[in-house]
Formats: sequence, structure tokens, C-alpha cells
Amino acid sequence: MLFHSSIRKELARGFGATFVALITIVMTMLLIRTLGLASRGRVNPSDVMLVLGYTILGHLPTILTLSLFIAAVATLSRMYRDSEMVIWFSAGQGLMGLIQPLLRFSWPVLLVVASMALLVWPWSNQQILELRSRFEQRSDIERVTPGQFQESANGSRVFFVDKDSPEDQIGNNVFLSATDPGKESVTSARTARVELRNGDRFVILNKGQRLETTSGKEGVRVSDFEEYGTRIGEGPQNSPTLSPRALTTLALLAAPTPANLGELSWRIGFAIAAFNFLLIALALATGNARSARTGNLVLALFAFVIYYNLINLGQSWIASSRMPFAAYVLLLHGCVFALTMAALWMRHSRFSLWAWMRHGRAGVPA
Repeated sequence: MLFHSSIRKELARGFGATFVALITIVMTMLLIRTLGLASRGRVNPSDVMLVLGYTILGHLPTILTLSLFIAAVATLSRMYRDSEMVIWFSAGQGLMGLIQPLLRFSWPVLLVVASMALLVWPWSNQQILELRSRFEQRSDIERVTPGQFQESANGSRVFFVDKDSPEDQIGNNVFLSATDPGKESVTSARTARVELRNGDRFVILNKGQRLETTSGKEGVRVSDFEEYGTRIGEGPQNSPTLSPRALTTLALLAAPTPANLGELSWRIGFAIAAFNFLLIALALATGNARSARTGNLVLALFAFVIYYNLINLGQSWIASSRMPFAAYVLLLHGCVFALTMAALWMRHSRFSLWAWMRHGRAGVPA
């Protein structure tokens, strides 16, 4: 049908424009956050773009769902304002008849959202976790940025290295300030290298000087050395324990702990919510030439925020064993679907609760 084709074309234009705008905003915000993590030593600066890419992949289900929701509300509201819906209704079609063209356009997007929530989301979180774990397990000499002070992994030492050597395990012009129980020390050396001894990492300083103060004692102990070694951390560890966010959906089903079920409720719930949002957009869309054009959009965004927060709230409740998994999923998404279909039926049949109540009161004898 020509009318269906025009709706799908307009939805495609609105969806594309909204997606580009949202992805630009999200990329900017995530880039700032990722750079902050890199500056605090949580992420390897050379992996910033990788972390940013994986993070954006994890947020794509939300971005796609919101883009589809906004495009549907904007398109249907525009049709009301331009009296195109009057033509649709005059042709003997009701509001329910718009579900078919909406689904014909949005089913690929809904399929992508479900796939990314169930498959890509845990994969991207796992990749980010591996990058951060790999960076945190590097030696302190490797993590130091040349010309900048850097804390060690356990926070008890501060390093400064003028690392102009091409080898990662060797640094030149090293400054080390250490705080140990009962004493503090400041050590400087011409060169330093990292060695692995009995599973622990040691930094070996060469040709330097050490100043040491002991709590409760006066004076400073000064010593020169040709070679001095200090333990800076444990050796490479095994792969870190994966959080529920980084576990695959099959792994969550195989180990139905409260935390895993909470994460599973978020993934399944978001796949269902993407479909419910499409029906909510149809129920909320209306148009009035005398009203502001952004009124429906603000109401739609408000509904999106409430529904999205309820999904997150359910995840925390299930993880803390305050709500059963199946009960919350059915209650939340089932109620939203039922209320939305009831609103669509009332608008489709032009049923007015207020008029019905007035008619009922008028029929009651005095």
C-alpha cells in the first residue's frame, strides 16, 4: 500500500537522523569518560579507542531502541498535525491498522536490539574487562608514563621515570617514594629494570641513593648503592573472575544465581521492551496544531526513562533476591503490554472513559 510505503520511508529518515544525533552525543560522553579513566591509570592510553569502541557496542541496544521510539513518535505526531491521520481514518482504517507498517519497518531493528542485548553486550564487557585486567597486571615500571608521577598498583609507592629506553622493562633516571609500615623512604637511581623472582615482581635499581626515615626515631639514614631491589607486586595472575555483565547468556542460564538472574532479566527485558516501546509510541502519538510540537516528544522521553529505570530496578531487586526472576519479568513487561494495548483499543474504538462515566451517571434515576 502506498500509505504504508510512505510511513516506512519517513520512519527510515527519522530513525537515521535520530540515530546519528544520539550516537554522536553518546560517543562524546563516553570519550570524555574513557579519557578520564586513562588519566587515572585505569585504562592503557593506547587502548582508549578500543575501550571506546567496545563501550559503544554495549550501549547500542539502548541507542537503537531510543532512536526507533523517537522516530515513531515524531512521524506519527507529524501525521496527526498534517491531517494525514484524518485521511487514514476516513478510509475505514483504525489506529490498530498502523501496527503492521510499523512492524514491517522496525522488525530488523528489533532483531538487532535483541541480538546485541543477548550476545554483543556480554562480549563487549568481557573485552573491556580483559583490556583493563591486562593493563593492571603490567609492572609498575611499564605503567609509568615518562615525565609523570604514577602510583603503584597497591598505592604504597610513587614512581617517576624518565623512560627513554626502547625496552619496556627498563627505565632511566628513576625516582621512587615508598611508604611501608613504620618507615618511609625516597630512592633515586640512574637506571632500573624489572625482574620476576619466585612469582613476584622486583624492580632492580642501579647506581643510586636511598633516604630512609623510621617512625619514632630522629634523623635520616642515607645510603648509596650500586644495586638495590624492592618488591613491587605479584607476577601475572590468571584470568580474572568474570562479572555477570561479562558472562554469556548461556552461562547465566547454566548458573542461575541471583546476580546472574538479575543480569539475565536486564538482557531479556530490554529485548521485550524494544517491542513495547513501539506500541507505546503508537499509543502516545497525537497531534494538535495549537499545541507545542515537542509536547508528545517530552512525554515519550518521560515514558522511556520510567520504563528503562524499572528494568534497571528489577535487575537490582532480582540480584538481591527481593523479587523472583519470572514474576518480575512477567509483571513489568506484561503490565506495560496490557496497558498499552488497552490504550490503543480505547483510541482505536474512540472509547472515552470520561464520557462513559457521564453517560452512566445520567442513566441513574434520582
